[in-house]
Amino acid sequence: MLQNPSLDYQAVFFDAGDTLLTVPGARETMQRYLGEHAFHRTAEQIGERFDTAFRLLYYNKPVLGNELCSPESDRAFWIQLYRHMLAELGAPEQVEEEMIHRWCHELYDLFVSPEQYVLFDDVRDTLEELKLRGYRMAIVSNFAPTLRSILHYMRIDHYFDPIIVSTEVGLEKPNPAIFQLALEQSGLLARQVLYVGDHDQNDIWAPNQVGIQAVKIKRYAYHSGDGIHSLRDLWQAPGFTSTSEK
Repeated sequence: MLQNPSLDYQAVFFDAGDTLLTVPGARETMQRYLGEHAFHRTAEQIGERFDTAFRLLYYNKPVLGNELCSPESDRAFWIQLYRHMLAELGAPEQVEEEMIHRWCHELYDLFVSPEQYVLFDDVRDTLEELKLRGYRMAIVSNFAPTLRSILHYMRIDHYFDPIIVSTEVGLEKPNPAIFQLALEQSGLLARQVLYVGDHDQNDIWAPNQVGIQAVKIKRYAYHSGDGIHSLRDLWQAPGFTSTSEK
């Protein structure tokens, strides 16, 4: 649920992955890749093991909030996740460690390439509507260094200024400092910004620490708690008017 839409928002900042964009058919893509290397599992088996690894290592991972971030640390995290998935699928009993290492790195490269991504169907009209109403937009995202090329590939990069990518700035959510950096680069006050993302700690708690109001977008069944199910709920909410009317 979107609360207080009549506040003095001048900008909407967004998370990227699972908020604006996603990889459709990811489990089938992994199945196809592994099958090409003579490791055969069903898409359902792969999806279940990946989802478990993602929730364990990312969605529910304990963090201090002050970890430094880099392209190398991002790759290392996802290599760990793919390794966990492959272990649960029984790869160590069938495949040499050297091959598992290679697969993990190739899966990482595959899933950070722009061609794998699509926008959710509520993104383009939301960005255009917010632009027409005079709202500034930005991105604050934990993502690989390829995020800018993905946004450019989708032809939506021109909507956002600034674009804050964890692996570029050396900070990652839930460190509130990444949101403070976004405020500094935008020249906006915290009370002028609404943030939208899908993660309770990264996208609700963290921006709140610097005074930014946030709303959760619930894209998947495992997303619990309060939130909106479509980005259209932002600009269709009563009181979410054009900035010129505020």
